Amino acid sequence: MDNEMKIIESEGVDDFEDDNEIIIISDTENERIDVYVSSQQGDISRNSVQKLIADGSIRVNDKKVKANYKVKLSDCIRIVLPEPEALDIAAEDIPIEIVYEDDDLAVINKPQGMVVHPAPGHYSGTLVNGLMYHLKNLSSINGILRPGIVHRLDMNTSGLMLVAKNDKSHNFLAKCLKEHSINRIYFALVEGNIKDDSGVIDAPLGRSEKDRKKRTVTYKNSKNAVTNYWVEKRYGKYTLIKLKLETGRTHQIRVHMKYIGHPVVGDDVYGSKTNRFLLNGQLLHSKSIGFVHPSTGEYMEFESELPDYFQKVLKIIGGQQI
Repeated sequence: MDNEMKIIESEGVDDFEDDNEIIIISDTENERIDVYVSSQQGDISRNSVQKLIADGSIRVNDKKVKANYKVKLSDCIRIVLPEPEALDIAAEDIPIEIVYEDDDLAVINKPQGMVVHPAPGHYSGTLVNGLMYHLKNLSSINGILRPGIVHRLDMNTSGLMLVAKNDKSHNFLAKCLKEHSINRIYFALVEGNIKDDSGVIDAPLGRSEKDRKKRTVTYKNSKNAVTNYWVEKRYGKYTLIKLKLETGRTHQIRVHMKYIGHPVVGDDVYGSKTNRFLLNGQLLHSKSIGFVHPSTGEYMEFESELPDYFQKVLKIIGGQQI
């Protein structure tokens, strides 16, 4: 085994990052385990790590340790995260565009700026709060914080999403996602003129060591990620592209486009810090989604228009509505 730290997370649908178990193979020696784990998992504080150790939820080589245990090279550190505490997630009368709905599922057109599901410190105003009001029945597989959520979109990514209304449908759609049989097409406006008419970006993604909230292309602690793209139209300094994911990693399109030198316009995390078009987020839209219905076996496909702010930018740079 190489002396590189590896993080292995339980395989989840669409790369959910908060699965219950994390395994770290240490790449260092003589560092306190509470310090080491909190440095590797940027979203878990040192205080929280100490509580997990005290509860026996962090073990080294299958043995309980104390917070002052000194990590050894290639130690197997197993972290079992607690289930989310029971919270009162309220239904809210939030406007939601329901493109399609039946007894098993719904197709939602999510607006830019809407968070998909509640998270610590952010329990209202999310898509889930609105779904609970408008749909009533939602699958329970992802727990109290993510009822019905089969896959996610970033807060500032707009477009079509699938929502499961019962557990049977959720399991079926999750399996389809894992097998890559759900066709999800995105449109993005990116910076620069992409020379090739099409391409495949095959580059693994993991957490950035400089900023644990960001993702980056890396071969350390990473998961495979593949993005296909096709040029729709060139606008000199900008290119409108169509994309299809073979994997569903967090921030995948945004990181991959930055990686090849063409960040998504409006992306203030992975793109340019200038905001020429006064945007509130990246010009990235989930334009179409196609899937086999879990009950009927029928193939269904839905499309959505690019949002007005996206169309406005295309007009500014000389494009036409599409």
